[in-house]
Amino acid sequence: MSLLPDRLEGGTPYPLGASFDGLGVNFAVFSANAEKIELCLFDPAGKREVARFVLPECTDEVWHGYLPNARPGLLYGYRAYGLYAPEQGHRFNPNKLLLDPYARKLSGPVKWTDALHGYPVRGRRADLGFDKRDSAPAMPKGIVTHDIFDWSRDVRPNTPWSETVIYEAHARGLTKLMAEVPPQERGTFAGLAHPKVIAHLKRLGVTALELMPIHAFVQDRFLQEKGLRNYWGYNSLNFFTPEPSYFAGDTQDELRVAVRRLHAAGIEVILDVVYNHSCEGSELGPTLCWRGLDNATYYNLVPDNPRHCMNDTGTGNGFNLNHARVIQMVADSLRYWTTSFGIDGFRFDLGLTLGRTEHGFDPNAGFFDVLRQDPVLGRVKLITEPWDVGWGGYQLGNFPPGFAEWNDKYRDTVRRTWRGDAGQRADLAARLAGSGDLFDRRARRPWASVNFLTSHDGYTLADLAAYEERHNEANGEDNRDGHDNNLSRNWGVEGDTDDAGVLETRGRVVRAMLTTLMSSLGTPMLVAGDEFGRTQGGNNNAYCQDNAISWIDWSLLETEAGTALTDFVARLIALRRTYAVLRAPTFLYGQDSPGHGVNDIEWWDERGEPLSAEDWENPEGRALSMRRAVRREDGAVEAINLLMNAGDEAIHFILPGVVVERVLLIDSARPDAEEEAIGDDYLLAPHSAALIRSVIDVSQ
Repeated sequence: MSLLPDRLEGGTPYPLGASFDGLGVNFAVFSANAEKIELCLFDPAGKREVARFVLPECTDEVWHGYLPNARPGLLYGYRAYGLYAPEQGHRFNPNKLLLDPYARKLSGPVKWTDALHGYPVRGRRADLGFDKRDSAPAMPKGIVTHDIFDWSRDVRPNTPWSETVIYEAHARGLTKLMAEVPPQERGTFAGLAHPKVIAHLKRLGVTALELMPIHAFVQDRFLQEKGLRNYWGYNSLNFFTPEPSYFAGDTQDELRVAVRRLHAAGIEVILDVVYNHSCEGSELGPTLCWRGLDNATYYNLVPDNPRHCMNDTGTGNGFNLNHARVIQMVADSLRYWTTSFGIDGFRFDLGLTLGRTEHGFDPNAGFFDVLRQDPVLGRVKLITEPWDVGWGGYQLGNFPPGFAEWNDKYRDTVRRTWRGDAGQRADLAARLAGSGDLFDRRARRPWASVNFLTSHDGYTLADLAAYEERHNEANGEDNRDGHDNNLSRNWGVEGDTDDAGVLETRGRVVRAMLTTLMSSLGTPMLVAGDEFGRTQGGNNNAYCQDNAISWIDWSLLETEAGTALTDFVARLIALRRTYAVLRAPTFLYGQDSPGHGVNDIEWWDERGEPLSAEDWENPEGRALSMRRAVRREDGAVEAINLLMNAGDEAIHFILPGVVVERVLLIDSARPDAEEEAIGDDYLLAPHSAALIRSVIDVSQ
């Protein structure tokens, strides 16, 4: 480190963070309520504080200073002075080293100790007390960076929403057990770009890789004390830094190269992001960053008792996305990931929280307006989880145009249907047709419904057909964590079995569900490993299982069953890609758009009869035929029938209409069957679905 000056120069309030300009580094950090902020510099090991400077200027509530001759690689943190008055919402404690919210790289992990708290943890006054211990030895430090990566020849896939198929995966778990990846790269960003990964994604035909959180996150203290780890990563420490443990080397370009290679293969990269809360927890949590810089501004506090955090997220705190500077932090983070790392879209965890105002959820909240008008962020894919645990915390279908939403009603209805529940026919029809009852407003399109059977949270698809009770004993919570109503069915045996009949039924149900998913209007999402039967042994809440329970077991892909199911999924995705009517860009309502008396969508029972009101409400009706039709460029009318038999007996389906040709495309009960010509009826096995293509005779 060069000779340090006695004081910092004034610098500028923009940009926020630590910015190297070739001659030095500008430091800028927001705090509306601080009285003074100090910049602390550390030795390269991050163990010894070597200098401390007061940030000399405060402009528009941004504290800033300039350090001449400083260079990238410098380790730093902040200390903030002000009121320690928890009952007023203020928790300034200069004894606590604070991470820069805009830090681009981190040195070291959080080392859990009571000194990280702003108050004596075991004191009689609880969080009203004031702790004087220095937390710096236990804190990670920010590292000054200077990003240079040539994106000029990168071509973003820009896959249209209506053609998008999402593959949800964990950056570590995806390759941790992939033998073809070099050992030092397994479970890292380098592994994401391995040719074996890309070849598998291309084989399936998916168009987007959605990664579970890769922002830097903390390992929860209570998990470490139980010998477990935070695997999922929904506990963010910083919104600008990739999780350090996911790197094989010491350069962040490793992630950029992975994204670049995925783009070259035509695959988009979407990030699951957690801006609704932080790792600092409730008012009893540690002081690591935002709490110490300006607790009263960054967090939603109970209005008449600001000592306490609002807990609409179920994690102890929630960010105040009604404040311009908090919105700016999130928008700057999103823009940084888009421009510096080439990210193509974002899925917002507990996205409802981001639209909360003092009056509840507002689809016109400022945060949403900022994203939609932004020239960078308005062009990427935006997906939201439309719920949280607060009042009015379920808003499926109520987000503004430009957002897609995880559709749990689709998930639950399809699960109930294939489990054999009564009375699902009418609701199933709505879900198959893109959930227009939820999304057809404000000129939104069917792609706004992200359809899924499973996600990281809950059972895998194989487990959904093998377990009726959760088996989360490994989590150390006496099997009381995780959902207790999974809408699953084990088909006669709980868990593993050698019973051929049970295995046959499970296989048919899984394939029927996959056929349903890929045949529905909306954006399908597949979870990594479901295409070849990955299991978590019935664990439906593997958030703390950074081990073989969660990691993708690629050896299953090499089994006969795994290969067959993967080929089946690839065929389904190929059919979806080939036949545009399976992914229609607009909602269908039985209109005569194809002409010649053929409607764009029509429904029949197994007899080939249109469904009456009584038929729709028949609780025992478990057969359904949905036909979608479109006029081709050559003038012919082409239709695709989805046949579904969720009952226990085989059914003869009568296929209505006069056709020139009729071809079976795929049958979940006969996964190896090639395309074949069929007549005016079709025998469909129980717990099965089939797709049939027809060219309708329009000469009649």
